[in-house]
Amino acid sequence: MTLGTEMVVYAQRDAYFREIINASALSLCDTAGVLWAARQRGAKLRERVTGVDLIERLCAGAAREGIGVYFFGGAQGVARDAARALVERHPGLIASGARNGYFADSESEAIAREIRASGARLVLCGLGFPRQEYWLAEHLYETGCGAGVGVGGSFDVISGRVRRAPVSWQRLHLEWLYRLVTEPRRWRRQLALPLFVGLVALDALGLRRPAT
Repeated sequence: MTLGTEMVVYAQRDAYFREIINASALSLCDTAGVLWAARQRGAKLRERVTGVDLIERLCAGAAREGIGVYFFGGAQGVARDAARALVERHPGLIASGARNGYFADSESEAIAREIRASGARLVLCGLGFPRQEYWLAEHLYETGCGAGVGVGGSFDVISGRVRRAPVSWQRLHLEWLYRLVTEPRRWRRQLALPLFVGLVALDALGLRRPAT
């Protein structure tokens, strides 16, 4: 999991999604809000790990170990272009396959078989949350992959279709603000931030009942 504030807020009202988060083998801090909250609770986290950075590190390791990676999600051609960019940056990387994220639920089993047939051992799933987490929870085993990661819109950045915030903005933990300024249509998603802060405050005061 690459866990962000919006996902935490959503998990409060979706028991299935919350179960998937809690059952994940590895949950990484993707946003500044989660990093702040974790530190408030005593977690000794040095930094956040974004989906883009995670993909780069995983692909570097996969190239060294000869592990095939399948790129699944995004608009037509996005996953393919992201795979090509990563192969150029990480010589030896095996891009086992790529396909877009537009499909009917009835096609999921066929897609899982396609991934299995590719020989991939890692699937990067960029369907956006919570769909990517639902899909991995229900179909990862069928893909034959040893690991699956929901990476949101990371393929858009890696493929060059979306520009990432400058490093100076990233260091100030303002990548979310850069995305909002450059993509104003995302304003509704940012409404989760004050809700997240409220949840953290209520939790700190012992006034919030745990989600069940």
